[in-house]
Amino acid sequence: MSHHNSLRIINASVLDIAQGIILAERTILVRDGLITEVAESSSAAELLPDEEILDAKGKIVMPGLIDGHVHTLASTADLGGLASWSPNYAAAHASRLMKDMLHRGFTTVRDVAGADYGLAQAVEEGLFIGPRVVFGGKALSQTGGHGDLRARGSSFQDDHQCCPSISIICDGVDAVRKGARDQLRTGANHVKIMLSGGVASPTDRVDSTQFSDEEIRAVVEEAHAANRYVTGHAYTARAVNRGLRLGVRCIEHGNNIDDESVGLFVETGSYLVPTLITYERLKIDGVKNGLSESSHEKVDFVLNAGLEALARATKGGVKVVFGTDLLGDMQQYQSEEFRIRAQVQTPLEVLRSATLTAAELMSMEGQVGVIAPGAFADLLVMNENPLDDVTVLSAPDTSIAVIVKGGVVVQR
Repeated sequence: MSHHNSLRIINASVLDIAQGIILAERTILVRDGLITEVAESSSAAELLPDEEILDAKGKIVMPGLIDGHVHTLASTADLGGLASWSPNYAAAHASRLMKDMLHRGFTTVRDVAGADYGLAQAVEEGLFIGPRVVFGGKALSQTGGHGDLRARGSSFQDDHQCCPSISIICDGVDAVRKGARDQLRTGANHVKIMLSGGVASPTDRVDSTQFSDEEIRAVVEEAHAANRYVTGHAYTARAVNRGLRLGVRCIEHGNNIDDESVGLFVETGSYLVPTLITYERLKIDGVKNGLSESSHEKVDFVLNAGLEALARATKGGVKVVFGTDLLGDMQQYQSEEFRIRAQVQTPLEVLRSATLTAAELMSMEGQVGVIAPGAFADLLVMNENPLDDVTVLSAPDTSIAVIVKGGVVVQR
């Protein structure tokens, strides 16, 4: 991906998400993939000889979108089967899925189980076309937990780091410590643990809690030592509240949270990443995408509670991040999350969750999710204003005119 030396976007109406306003008549200057200046058009620096010019007249320019919960390697909903694929074959599929994400306007994604340093590096070097991948490596699961995808009669689990499985199984303080250290040594941005049962796992109950207090504390301690954080998969208030009390700083899903959860989120400054579109699609498409019948029966438990949880969290002032969690061919519905959230959140609340708050969660404030000097030049030139109606983002083919990632115009 050759970086154009320089790009100048002129006549831009810039969407300032922090202030929730449109700044008219701006010029955005890009050098070597970074934004160097956002100026009123009259005061912008002189034109350089090799500068590419993009006229955004009549359009709105916003930061590239961030999806805070994806699985770039999950090209099937049969996650157990995925573990025995050739890593090369899995990567080929991931490359297709990531390109599609980028074409929907997602310029950064946070992968919370599966993606490794190699996938992130492939995108960074332009070998794969896709969003920046902020990865956590493999999730940690207890035996019989949400990351244990073995059938009841199977005892063998291969935790080889290059298997395309999304998790490792570890039991006991020493084992989870080593598991966390192993992910962190690969450059993981976070460590993901399973705090409750889930839908895609064969042998656990959705309403179970997983790992002991000591095990959770050990993982939190290791992440903390590396200046990283722990994110936890959890549905019930019981699992969420326990995790937050033990130092887990981000919760994935959280469909069944209660008022106590909201208080704990706010008090600890923790983040919530709801993933509502995935339940809608699992209900409709799960089985034909490889989801087992027993897993399909678990969907209802979480489907209806999700929207209520998002409303409760938003009203309570929780830091909410945009996420989708789609598996297999259901990933094509990624943008529909905007339609669902718009039912209970204002356009600005949804936009912040997919830009500023997501960047803050990943410790990338000022780098992504914002149009400002020093940030990566990840920009969407919009035909429509998402500040008026955020659901325009659920139809990216018509609402997004141009996608720029790292200062390069993405060819769709």
